[in-house]
Amino acid sequence: MEIENLIKIINAVSESELTGLKYEVDGVKLHLTKKQGKVQVVSAAPGGTEISPAGIVTVGNTDAGQKPEGDIVESPLVGTFYAAPSEDAAPFVSVGDTVKKGQTLAIVEAMKLMNEIESEYDGTIAEIYVENGQAVEYGQPLFRIG
Repeated sequence: MEIENLIKIINAVSESELTGLKYEVDGVKLHLTKKQGKVQVVSAAPGGTEISPAGIVTVGNTDAGQKPEGDIVESPLVGTFYAAPSEDAAPFVSVGDTVKKGQTLAIVEAMKLMNEIESEYDGTIAEIYVENGQAVEYGQPLFRIG
């Protein structure tokens, strides 16, 4: 899929009344969600292709078949991801932090209920895949713990 086509899809979703779109062609999977009128890219694969909310496309050189090293913490439910307990508080964890099994990593709000996301592993936060306030889906990767 050409980058120009990806940008056209993002713009079409932005201008429509759709709140989300999942699209797959030739092994490329694209998942967009719209919150408060802005499109957010939830995932784009393979080849490390990512599209920022502004529609800027970047292409990495990662293999689609490669699994990242470490353990992945996934969202147990659909909701809104919060990295901190409140707007003015520091995030629960940041990249490079050491975590223990059972430690709170984030909160996912679903139907006005705040659900703590706890680490299932001991290790170090290697990556955080979502941003504060972003909509997440069931099974969506949130953290990689190395």
